Amino acid sequence: MLKGKTVAVVVPAYEEELLIGRVIDTMPDYVDNIVIVDDCSKDRTAEIVEGYVARSSGKVTLLRHEVNQGVGGAIATGYKWCRDHDIDAAVVMAGDAQMDPDDLPAILEPVLEDRADYSKGNRLITGDAWNKIPKVRYLGNSMLSLLTKIASGYWHIADSQTGYTAINKKALRLIDWDQMYKRYGQPNDLLVRLNIINLRVSDVEVKPVYNIGEKSGIRPIRIIPRMTLLISRLFLYRMVQKYIIRDFHPLVLFYLAGFLFFLFDLFFLVRFFVLWFRLGAVPEITALFLLFCTFSSLLFILFAMLFDMEYNRDLNGGR
Repeated sequence: MLKGKTVAVVVPAYEEELLIGRVIDTMPDYVDNIVIVDDCSKDRTAEIVEGYVARSSGKVTLLRHEVNQGVGGAIATGYKWCRDHDIDAAVVMAGDAQMDPDDLPAILEPVLEDRADYSKGNRLITGDAWNKIPKVRYLGNSMLSLLTKIASGYWHIADSQTGYTAINKKALRLIDWDQMYKRYGQPNDLLVRLNIINLRVSDVEVKPVYNIGEKSGIRPIRIIPRMTLLISRLFLYRMVQKYIIRDFHPLVLFYLAGFLFFLFDLFFLVRFFVLWFRLGAVPEITALFLLFCTFSSLLFILFAMLFDMEYNRDLNGGR
């Protein structure tokens, strides 16, 4: 226990036979339960964990998927175990030992002190981030973080793809874990779901850990387009759920107007270049409409973002 609260660590693991033992061995003593979720590994991950289960007197629990569900599915399984066992704070630490146990107290602190319902690590704000994180992943993560700010409404957070998180009992009970996205976009999906029900989120600085023998199946060049589409869908889902169904806010009209002006802007942009190439000149009215639509689209979207930022200001759990 820590500060009188029970703490469980959920460890999603897929073919982590090389590092899963290190994750368990370096777990702090105040962690009450270590819940390993083996996501249908084909290597010796489950066998290794079973050895720890036999020696742990109930502290280590192994949950096994018969079908691979992805990291989000493994986390959901662990969260449901924590919810059903009345755990006060559930932490997620990956099975590849890329999350430093020394950062765990800082991750837990906002949740245990009831300043936040969910806290997440942020590797991008450390001075060593650019040097330690592979450059392509750093840039891809930064772009996805920007898109996630817009989609989730948590404008104060960054490093949206980190899996080093802590969540409290209240959030564990409110979220429908069977509906959460099960693959790489799980953190983005969860942030949107937390925002819809107005839960507080805290960003905590953590150290980036790389080149310790971990294996990553993530290919940023392939994952970014897929994630951009997912985040766009999550943005629309939040707009409808939070600002139309649950509590109407005119910012949705500003976003809609901005999008419509953007479509007009594309039309006049195409017309501008077609006329330029065909006639060698563009009518002034076409250029004026192009400028009008460009500035109108930007203004409406920026005002919508400003309203969204103000509406969610109280959900900053880091204050």
